[in-house]
Amino acid sequence: MITGETTAPGTALLLAAAPAGKGRLIAASSVLSTLAACPPSALTRTAAGTIVELSDPTDQQTVLTRIRAAATAPGPLTLLLAGQLHLDTRQHGIHLALARTTPSTLRYTGLPWAWLANELKPRRPGTTVVLVDLVATPDTWQKISAYGLTLGHGTSLYGRVTPAPTRHRVADPVYLKGVAGIWRSGLTPPLAELHTRAAAQAGDATALLLAADATATPVAPRPPAVEAAAADPLPAILAAAHAGRHAEAASLAGRWEGWAAHTYGPGSAEAVHWLEVRADLAHIAGDAAGSCELWMAAADARLGRHQGPGRPTGPRRRGPRPPPSGSRSRTRAAPGNSARTWWPSAAASPAGAREPRTPSSADSNSCTPRRIPRARRGP
Repeated sequence: MITGETTAPGTALLLAAAPAGKGRLIAASSVLSTLAACPPSALTRTAAGTIVELSDPTDQQTVLTRIRAAATAPGPLTLLLAGQLHLDTRQHGIHLALARTTPSTLRYTGLPWAWLANELKPRRPGTTVVLVDLVATPDTWQKISAYGLTLGHGTSLYGRVTPAPTRHRVADPVYLKGVAGIWRSGLTPPLAELHTRAAAQAGDATALLLAADATATPVAPRPPAVEAAAADPLPAILAAAHAGRHAEAASLAGRWEGWAAHTYGPGSAEAVHWLEVRADLAHIAGDAAGSCELWMAAADARLGRHQGPGRPTGPRRRGPRPPPSGSRSRTRAAPGNSARTWWPSAAASPAGAREPRTPSSADSNSCTPRRIPRARRGP
């Protein structure tokens, strides 16, 4: 149940806690006797190990110290947790209620779930397994149903969370009792199979099942499926667009753009190509605004590929500024330079306009500066 060969002895921490009196929602400590009858190797997941049992503890610092000592052990760690979860109304944090916990003293007498996650976080991924059988108060159940319950990366979390039972009823930790029954039979199946069998035995349709495996290998995203002959997908995409299947064409082009960005990098020539394809597809679909926006994004991307950071987005124009729109064209010559011509627009000179006159020698002579004699000084 643990990846790789482990020689260090393991540690198993059995924690069962619930408030005394009317605030108790689950008979958490009733599972400890069943777990104590299991083979120690099943609890610690090693041939030798240490088993620590906490039954209805009262002090949060004592529980934190025990968890910290178990978390710093070098070998595998198995934490079996039975209890009830409450929500702090001020900071909205989830707490595990202890024996003296009341709604008004939850922050000082309960164990914050974040403390448990922080203590397990430094451990080597794949060496920590947490099996839980928990009951949640109505407000806590609402938060867990919306956001889930985790212990961070590297910790395998299995178990179930159930809503609080009806009034004057106390829940039974049947999930952990099912786990203990499987181990007592001499079987040590993998964690996923163990969880599935124990959850089936518990048989509560309203329960939220937790199955976070830290040893699972993440699957890399796959590129869009391509033909064996690596045919160009563009003709098929354009054919779909011209046939009126615009949504299908845009979806395929978006997938290929994402694949190109993932393979060659965002802003690469391949990614910009598919961005331009999307712009063309938007034009075919009649979406002029969307097409214009995509073409502008493609133009910005192409300009960015040829310029370093901090440079202007366009070339700076040197020389005199062109005249305002509608003014006459001007020609100016400078000594030693050829004449420059500006037209009111960037298009070619309008039909019927005279060609700009090239300055003659007389013009150049008239621009030649004359030497002014210095005034004579007095005697």
